[in-house]
Amino acid sequence: MTKFYDEVIKVLKQDERFFSKDGVLLKNALYEAAMQMDGSLLKLLMANEVTRNHFFVMVEGIAVFDKVAFGWVISNREFFPDSYTRFKNRIGLTNSNGELISASNDVELVFPYKECVLEGGQTKEDQKRAEIFYNTSLAPDEIDRLFCPKAICSAKRYTASGFIKETKITEDDNLVIKGNNLLALSSIGKKYAGKVRMVYWDVPYNTGSDSFGYNDRFSRSSWLLFIKNRVEKALPMLTSHGGVFLIQCSFHQYSYLKVLLDEVIGNYVMTFNVLVRHPERTLTGDKEFNDVIEYVLVYAKSPGFKMPKREEEKTVDDYQWTVNELTKGTPVTFDGRKGRIFLPSEYELKKADPSDKNFKIVTVRGSIKEKNSSGRFYVKYLQPLENSYPAKTLFKMDGIGDDMYDYRYFYLPPEGNKNGAYLQGMPTSSNVTYKPYPNFLDFVQSYNIVNEEGNVEFRNGKKPEDLLAFLMSIFTVEGDWVLDAFGGSGTTAAVALKMNRHFIICEQMDYIETVTVKRIHGVLQGEENNLLPEYEYDGRGSFVYFELARSNQVFVDRIMESSESELPSILDDMIATGFISCKVNPADIDLSSEDFGALTSDEKKRFLMELLDLNQLYINYCDIEDEDYSVSEEDKTLSRSFYEED
Repeated sequence: MTKFYDEVIKVLKQDERFFSKDGVLLKNALYEAAMQMDGSLLKLLMANEVTRNHFFVMVEGIAVFDKVAFGWVISNREFFPDSYTRFKNRIGLTNSNGELISASNDVELVFPYKECVLEGGQTKEDQKRAEIFYNTSLAPDEIDRLFCPKAICSAKRYTASGFIKETKITEDDNLVIKGNNLLALSSIGKKYAGKVRMVYWDVPYNTGSDSFGYNDRFSRSSWLLFIKNRVEKALPMLTSHGGVFLIQCSFHQYSYLKVLLDEVIGNYVMTFNVLVRHPERTLTGDKEFNDVIEYVLVYAKSPGFKMPKREEEKTVDDYQWTVNELTKGTPVTFDGRKGRIFLPSEYELKKADPSDKNFKIVTVRGSIKEKNSSGRFYVKYLQPLENSYPAKTLFKMDGIGDDMYDYRYFYLPPEGNKNGAYLQGMPTSSNVTYKPYPNFLDFVQSYNIVNEEGNVEFRNGKKPEDLLAFLMSIFTVEGDWVLDAFGGSGTTAAVALKMNRHFIICEQMDYIETVTVKRIHGVLQGEENNLLPEYEYDGRGSFVYFELARSNQVFVDRIMESSESELPSILDDMIATGFISCKVNPADIDLSSEDFGALTSDEKKRFLMELLDLNQLYINYCDIEDEDYSVSEEDKTLSRSFYEED
């Protein structure tokens, strides 16, 4: 078998795409190329007798690539066992089946590891919204205390006048939570079950260039798993009465994300197509088309959800037409209702003067959809006459409609049109009209100036405040709760404050205090009064910022910030806590070994990450009395106030 693997490596080395500069095989890149039936890869494999015989099957004289067999080979733990793999194997730190969890690009509803949990969170910041340093999927039987509610600490209450330490959190407090969003959602799920009206997430787009994942990028199946786990934790928090789940993404994962959400949530409502860049912008790099649209998928908690309609006040400007009757017309009766018929030569339809009786034109097709009584009358009595009278024949019928007149005009379709219409005066029952929202939104101008919003720098990550205000105005009312598990620069919270909504946002990145909290506090202090002035925000409200109490997450942060020379002492501290993987015996770990010494600095850090027990990243609330965790009395009181106030 070793000779076979050597032959495969020899073939693959002919394509530099599959190897790093230091000669390391890029298994994920190779796997994805195989799944996409990459022509260059297939030519290489066909040209070699060994790989041709192993990876191709003859079907009626045609060689067919067996990508399943190829995927199994490159995912097998024996394939190209570099020093990192050998070191992990020696101490037993491997997957139970030896496969690459992050390698699969399968996107069926039964994609691999669908029942696993991708425990990962943001641990470093860069301009491309870098995500987790390590992609670790936990199988169900590996999860024991991961989803227990976590202890909380370092709480501060922010108001317009400043902030103070806080030891009590009430059910009406707006929340900003620092910590892994999956575990934060797990912690607050019971307390806020059925209370949230709108979830809005601006998730990492997984474009292939945003560093979402270790080494190269998240494979699609891992990204979907990442989203799936978090949606499942947030969904119970939505109210059954009007609760909606909104997720914004780009074209890169839109179709796959929709399939996932159709299964996990169901109750698909619509997708807003948001124009975020001008169609005539200058192309950059090697892009083959102008990427100017983003998508906001809308799902409802309840299958009975009805999409709201936009309310418009009726004005005289809507009613610009009048009818000049040139004759008395011909009497007609339909089912006892009297009226008159005017041929096209017997009347004029013209723009109205202020002194005229003013009407607006309503197509019958639209009114039928709304089950309008005038539309039903047309379909029942006038539509059968469309071939018996000239185009645009006018019917003046008594006693129909809800407007200021005691009659209604109808006319047959003009030449070349399929639909007739009627003329409606200003309705007397209401001064507003309701229209459906379009699924196309133009926010180019807002995106052009979004970097100036919020008085904080957050490159390539902000969403415009008026976009969030638009969404909140559709799906929420004052006093509703809005949840954002990808808090970023804090746009969702800033808009919620101004629109008098409650909010919960989560963010793991260290910039949460210098960007997210700073921006929201700035709103309280009146720094953004030029944005959304129509809501007349006056500094009302407050929010509480707190952190999930860290356990092994402390080591994650130390590893990320350490130099290579500091890793041995970090490992000693990790072993001393006892919170390392049960798969390994600490006595087997030899950092002075040749294999470990051959690893790169990043590989050594990655190895220490994988030693951690991921069930113990944060301190569980049930363990706050355990002396090993050294939870302060102040934080014990804070945690109890949060979890036991119900």
